[in-house]
Amino acid sequence: MRFHRPSRPCPAPAVQRGVSLIEMLLVVALFAIASLLAAAVLTGGIKGMQLRSAAKEVAAQLRYTRAQALSTGEPQRFVIDPQAHTWQAPNGRHGEIPDDVSIHFTGARQAQPAEGLGAVMFFKDGAATGGRVALSVDRAAWHIDVAWLTGEVRMRRAEAVP
Repeated sequence: MRFHRPSRPCPAPAVQRGVSLIEMLLVVALFAIASLLAAAVLTGGIKGMQLRSAAKEVAAQLRYTRAQALSTGEPQRFVIDPQAHTWQAPNGRHGEIPDDVSIHFTGARQAQPAEGLGAVMFFKDGAATGGRVALSVDRAAWHIDVAWLTGEVRMRRAEAVP
C-alpha cells in the first residue's frame, strides 16, 4: 500500500506560551493597589486610615506598658501629650500622632505628671488608674479605654463629638 504525501507541508504544532512570573507579579500588584484604594474610600480616606493606625498604635503601647508592669513588678506609666501630639511608654518608647487627629484624654488626676498631659499608671498586678484616649478626625473617632480594676485595654469605634 502506498501512502500519499500531501502537497503542502503540515503546519508545525502551535507553541503554547505560559504566563511569566513578571506578569503574575504585575497582576498581584495591581490587585493590591486597587484594594488599598477601595479601602481608603470605604474607611473615610487617608485621614480615616491615619486615625485607625494611630488608635492601634496607642492601644498597642498601652498594652506594652501593662505587660512591662506585670513582667518587672514595678509600676509603669504611659503618658500622652494632646497638645504636642506625642506619647511616651516605658523603655524609651515614644511616638507621634498625626496633626489631623484630635486627641482628648480622660483619666485620674493623680496620675497626671503635669498640666495638659494625660497618663495611665499600670501597677505590678496589672491593675491601672484607668482612662480613655479619644482620637477623632472629622466625624470618625476611636476610643481606647483602660479599665481601672483589670488594666484591660480595649479599642472601639465611636462617634466624634462635634
